[in-house]
Amino acid sequence: DGLKVMSIAFLLPECDTAVIWRGPMKAGVIEQLLRDVNWGELDYLVIDCPPGTGDEPLSVCQLVGSADGAVIVTTPQDVATANVRRSIRFCRDLKLPVLGVVENMSGLVCPACGKPIEVFGSGGGEKMAAQMDVPFLGRVPLDPAIGKAGDQGILSTKRYAATEAGQAMARVIAPLVELSEAPARHDRSERRRSE
Repeated sequence: DGLKVMSIAFLLPECDTAVIWRGPMKAGVIEQLLRDVNWGELDYLVIDCPPGTGDEPLSVCQLVGSADGAVIVTTPQDVATANVRRSIRFCRDLKLPVLGVVENMSGLVCPACGKPIEVFGSGGGEKMAAQMDVPFLGRVPLDPAIGKAGDQGILSTKRYAATEAGQAMARVIAPLVELSEAPARHDRSERRRSE
């Protein structure tokens, strides 16, 4: 589907090999993944960092330089949103724009009755985004089919686009795509004017 992926997991000798590294080794590998991987032509480069404000996100921010911004993902419960607040503060301290917050695992549509079940609650991410004055991009519900697709290496946004979770992901992604297209449209119109 044109999606390029790289992970340290691909380089480990076995799937259960533990990566027990201190900060400098992690930073070195992150630098290698960013600079030495032959990415080719990319529309987007998405870097998935572990939650928190540790070595990994700091190394990414320092190595990437002027990134377009960060999308912060949380689950609805208070313990998760408390940690996410620190991630937003981290971004602000590093002058990294926060493009928005996504509330993941926001409910589950019961496969038997079709009614929503709030497994981890709902609305905590939106409330926290409002309190932190950052855009709220939307909620994505739990969906066993999407988890299964991930395990099989299938791009779920295509196969399960019609599901509630698939539609929620499309709504979350749409404003981010619009942000990336705005400069391109501006650049094209500037070129036309100069020609």
